[in-house]
Amino acid sequence: METEVEYRRKERTALVAIVVLASVAVASLLVAFSYYCYIRNKVSKRHKNHKKVNDDDKGGFAHLQVAADKGLQVFTFKQLHSATGGFSKSNVVGQGGFGLVYRGVLSDGRKAAIKFMDQAGKQGEEEFRVEVELLSRLRSPYLLALLGYCSHNNHKLLVYEFMANGGLQEHLYPVSNSNVFSMKLDWETRLRIALEAAKGLEYLHEHVSPPVIHRDFKSSNILLDKNLHAKVSDFGLAKLGSDRAGGHVSTRVLGTQGYVAPEYALTGHLTTKSDVYSYGVVLLELLTGRVPVDMKRPPGEGVLVSWALPLLTDREKVVEIMDPALEGQYSMKEFIQVAAIAAMCVQPEADYRPLMADVVQSLVPLVKTRRSTSKVGSCSSFHANKLPTAQDSGLVNHSSEPGTLF
Repeated sequence: METEVEYRRKERTALVAIVVLASVAVASLLVAFSYYCYIRNKVSKRHKNHKKVNDDDKGGFAHLQVAADKGLQVFTFKQLHSATGGFSKSNVVGQGGFGLVYRGVLSDGRKAAIKFMDQAGKQGEEEFRVEVELLSRLRSPYLLALLGYCSHNNHKLLVYEFMANGGLQEHLYPVSNSNVFSMKLDWETRLRIALEAAKGLEYLHEHVSPPVIHRDFKSSNILLDKNLHAKVSDFGLAKLGSDRAGGHVSTRVLGTQGYVAPEYALTGHLTTKSDVYSYGVVLLELLTGRVPVDMKRPPGEGVLVSWALPLLTDREKVVEIMDPALEGQYSMKEFIQVAAIAAMCVQPEADYRPLMADVVQSLVPLVKTRRSTSKVGSCSSFHANKLPTAQDSGLVNHSSEPGTLF
């Protein structure tokens, strides 16, 4: 009897042990499976976020909504080799960060500028892709037209309409070894260039959905045709902006020293107002004839915005910012209006900068109106005029962003 009881007791003990071990095994499997799912989900999210960041940096221009698309011609390397005389040095008209720009004549007789992005690298490949995708979807008389492209082995080539007078920078700051004959730009021409460049940015910001942020707007990227009409060029760093009012996109800080908006440089938050700041720097270049950064100048004058902004609000000194080459060419009223526009565009706070549509509306009357006979005279005559203000510039607040006041 005892043997049977002992046997049953041992049997129950063994059964309990088996159940416990099985439970532990199942629990271990559940823990392991849960950990596997956690790791897999985390890796998947990281991959998606990484992909999203990469897609954001690449622009995602396939979703860009514009009035109409236009086809681009695909050129062979042989065609472009022939068009440029074998990429002759005598046909070099410029040099960018990723290759030389050649003057060329296409088989149909059209003149073209051909950017040869030789050994472009990852960044160059990206700029090539962005320019092709973006410019194939945009159409404006104030943007440089992309005629076509060529992808041959490791070589990438972009074919643009030819702009006979090169970049604005070459005329504001002539250099002896330039292939472009520099011309002295008078006040009326500078105003027209300022307006046409503003219309180019206005198109990108207001007539495209979501808006396109140029991200590298500067005087060397404003090209001039044979009649000195301006077009905005070089969209390799362009990025789609937020379609929400007051929204921003976060991205790597890219651009050119002296033109980058302070909030973008500090936070990586990019908005259309970042382009407005860059435009303001170019407008200051047109007014002063000075480069954005020149540390060879006297202390306090090395950075154009830092030097000019205080003078724009000083009735006794504001006239000192003007390019001496413009003396006697502008009226007091025009001077005050353009100075006010420039001052507002380079405001440190993005919310206080105008929209490009407002800038265009303010410049249009200045370009259309005949020049006044009253010229800038002595400092005493200037004192009678008030400081540049939003009312002086004609800017009206059309921004929906809170805190904006013009």
